[in-house]
Amino acid sequence: MRIGLFGRLGSGNIGNDATLEAVLAYLKAERPDAVLDSLCSGPKRVTDRYGVPAAQLGWLDGKQPPTGPKPVRLALTLGRLVLGSLIDTWQITSWVRRHDVVIVPGMGVLESTLPQRPWELPWGQFVMSLAGKVFGVKVAFVSVGANVVRQRATGWLLAKSAKLAYYRSFRDEQSLGAAQKMRMAGPSDHVYPDLVFALPSLPATQGDSIGVGVMAYSGGTEDRADAERIQETYTAAMTLFVERLLADGRRVRLLIGDEADEPVALDVLSRVQSSRVVYESFTSADELMNQLGTVDSVIGTRFHTVLFGLKLGKPTIAIGYGRKHLALMEHFGVEEWFQEIRDLDADRLYTQFVALQGERAQVVRTIDEHLQLVREQLDAQFAELSAVLFGGRS
Repeated sequence: MRIGLFGRLGSGNIGNDATLEAVLAYLKAERPDAVLDSLCSGPKRVTDRYGVPAAQLGWLDGKQPPTGPKPVRLALTLGRLVLGSLIDTWQITSWVRRHDVVIVPGMGVLESTLPQRPWELPWGQFVMSLAGKVFGVKVAFVSVGANVVRQRATGWLLAKSAKLAYYRSFRDEQSLGAAQKMRMAGPSDHVYPDLVFALPSLPATQGDSIGVGVMAYSGGTEDRADAERIQETYTAAMTLFVERLLADGRRVRLLIGDEADEPVALDVLSRVQSSRVVYESFTSADELMNQLGTVDSVIGTRFHTVLFGLKLGKPTIAIGYGRKHLALMEHFGVEEWFQEIRDLDADRLYTQFVALQGERAQVVRTIDEHLQLVREQLDAQFAELSAVLFGGRS
């Protein structure tokens, strides 16, 4: 059996790669005879780290924009988009038809909370699902995130890619509800937790610093013209919050969830200039969990930084740039420890943090109770996946 893994994998996003790790562990146990490969954003990293042969997804990825007079740039850009779409369509179709099963392992692949253009991953996913339908390949979107997409072209492509798939499951009720509104969910689709919760956890520890997760946040697709101001407003608020922690005598460990976030961490570090604030780069889920093991509490922005904090049983505050953050906190019964990123207020965040410390014991008990339920739900997810993909359903 040939099984392909598709998506924005190996691109430097730790959460995306962690979902891949979870699916690879499942496949190793369930189908050790399978031949695996991947079509992804970072093929070298996927091959080097996981030993899975991989090819580049997206002909335009990494290419520099054209230069020259504006009319020339526009003409070259349009020509490259057309050529890239044709090349991607041919490559993806050829790749899909060589497989029995193609899995999209988790991630927010049906969301528009962060900037993306329709000819990027939305087009690739649509071609992937359509090719699966045409050639009888079982395409599975496993425990993915979704939201109601307002951009018409992007929304149509994402909805069709999900609707054409052989199997879909969603990582929270909010995602399933959004998928139903977008008419991309079926009556038999289920909700299962994020696949990252299936990874082994470190033993519970209580560290001596506060983990503050920062992000290269510049708004959504509709905010491109205002991106620089949004990023500066967010960075300034997070810097002020860190300064409040330092004034309280705390130690701080800066955390990221994507390689793109590192400049923000370094920016905050340079602004506060304190030996009690540390940042150490990392590139894997294991390294992130090791660093989280040294902290007492987590204040996170990037979705999987929040998720890893909960996974390790840490009192966690989520700074949300999408409904998925609140849905995750609600699932764990700790939704009061949440703040919208567009209304981020450093003083309010500090007040929440102080209140969280006072309720630490109860919050930890609540998280631990929900973690047991999450593990049981993921066992059910993998059992269903085995029955659907490998059990001969027609």
